[in-house]
Amino acid sequence: MAYIHELGDGRRVYLENQGNQTMVTISTSDPGQQQQSSCGFQTGSWTSPPEFSQSAMGVVIKITTAQGEHFIQVQGSSVSMTSGMVSPSRFQQMQTAASPSFSSMPPMEPMKPMEPMKMGNMQMSLDPMEMRMGNMEMRMGNPTTSTSPSAATTRRFCSQCGASVKLGDRFCSSCGHQLD
Repeated sequence: MAYIHELGDGRRVYLENQGNQTMVTISTSDPGQQQQSSCGFQTGSWTSPPEFSQSAMGVVIKITTAQGEHFIQVQGSSVSMTSGMVSPSRFQQMQTAASPSFSSMPPMEPMKPMEPMKMGNMQMSLDPMEMRMGNMEMRMGNPTTSTSPSAATTRRFCSQCGASVKLGDRFCSSCGHQLD
């Protein structure tokens, strides 16, 4: 079972015991932005639910296992395992909520394909990759497999000097560079 604890300011701590390892994930979500970082600690299997406490330095999580007690310190986006005993008298006990395991959560829906971008008289599409702006046009990919009617009339340019070359040319007529 996983446990979730709200830290405030759009931050959450997810805690889960996977075999002998305790996985700690910090999730930050602001409007239009989400960040997540995870780390794991070798603690052993839990014998009781984790306990969350507030300290002046952040949040301390007490993990109880058959091997003893382990303390995990969360400060901002930093997570570390503290060594030695931590005095619980300095902390304020906090409530936490149990949640379904991460592995049992339903998968996210796939994103729908991005629509072609348009900006004024500029247009971009991806299959094949094309960009048009006014009377200029750029196309990447194999022009013979393109479905557009202007594929046969696509202009090519010499990679050495930039001069215009025809589709069947093997050498640049301006500088003599061998074309691909």
